[in-house]
Amino acid sequence: MQVVSISSLKGGVGKTSVTTGLASAALTAGIPTLVVDLDPHADATTALGVQAGDQLDIGRMLKNPRKAKLPENVVTSGWVEHARRNGEPSALDVAIGSAYTGIYDRPDLGRRDLRRLSSVLAPADQYELVLVDCPPSLNGLTRMAWGASDRVVLVAEPGLFSVAGTERTMRAIQLFRQEFAPKLAPGGIVANRVRPTSSEHSFRLAEMESMFGDLLLSPHIPEQANWQQIQGAAHAVHHWPGDSAKNTAKLFDTLLENMLAAHNGTRERRQR
Repeated sequence: MQVVSISSLKGGVGKTSVTTGLASAALTAGIPTLVVDLDPHADATTALGVQAGDQLDIGRMLKNPRKAKLPENVVTSGWVEHARRNGEPSALDVAIGSAYTGIYDRPDLGRRDLRRLSSVLAPADQYELVLVDCPPSLNGLTRMAWGASDRVVLVAEPGLFSVAGTERTMRAIQLFRQEFAPKLAPGGIVANRVRPTSSEHSFRLAEMESMFGDLLLSPHIPEQANWQQIQGAAHAVHHWPGDSAKNTAKLFDTLLENMLAAHNGTRERRQR
């Protein structure tokens, strides 16, 4: 199992869109996946088509992590039914988001609190991939996610403030590794909402390549005009009709493949 935090310092860069795009690719590839919706806005929960029952949300599981019983409280994504109708292998669960998690989104969490998510995820070994959708901040919830993760994938738009925020977040990851999580590794940077015809975006992408080198993952994800419609309908991008969605789905397939390959390469180097 590998746990990947999807993070950004700046809101509005499409962090949840990247999380759900990767989840859609994993579902299509037949990779057993859990999405942990750690953002108090719980947008990933909505986009994944979750119908909550009596299960505990992730905030209440964090309150009593040793008694959380994760397998009993995850919910199957609404995308799975569509995948099964298409004869696709299907295993995509969600740890439901809620505003309750906001009580932990403070800058002063101690070491014990930072281990809460790790404890909740301890029985999650039936999954090959866990994607943690973090809030757009470097407060307690994001740090809790990093403490439970193998890698952090950052999402950035090719714009001045987003690129600057990504550089600051890279420094924050390094400091967090030194103090709390020596095995945590940067998992790369996803350039999202890219407009190919924009000279500003072209300039910022070149700047990101210069600043971050191989950490800038490929492919870049273009701006998708109907992304809000796809998420509002609680559909996977791989199940949405039209050439635009199909092309975006293929990009997420490649992005997931490259992200997993980068992880495997890092693990092999450590084993040597």
